[in-house]
Amino acid sequence: MTDAQPSIERVLARLCGGSITAKDYVGYFLNEYGEELVFAQRRGEKTARLWHSDADWQLFRVGDHSIRVGEVMDGMITVSGLVINQPEATWLSSCLAASRHLRQR
Repeated sequence: MTDAQPSIERVLARLCGGSITAKDYVGYFLNEYGEELVFAQRRGEKTARLWHSDADWQLFRVGDHSIRVGEVMDGMITVSGLVINQPEATWLSSCLAASRHLRQR
């Protein structure tokens, strides 16, 4: 019997219901409202995957130019149609920057 903890990828996959493996770059964010976000980028895929607990863990495809200001409403920040706040956008931008090399072919 082993006391090994499950990998972070398995924990996040269970949390959001997505397909995440140890080969993915992953990120996790908990905002000030207790809402959770999960980010996963697989090597060679042109877009990353984003899940948000406030959107019922729906999958959103995101890339380097997905974050928009004022697309839905003036001053609102959106990503693939999902409204996010400034701290979430900052975190997502960091995840996208850190995993950019995985999207290059």
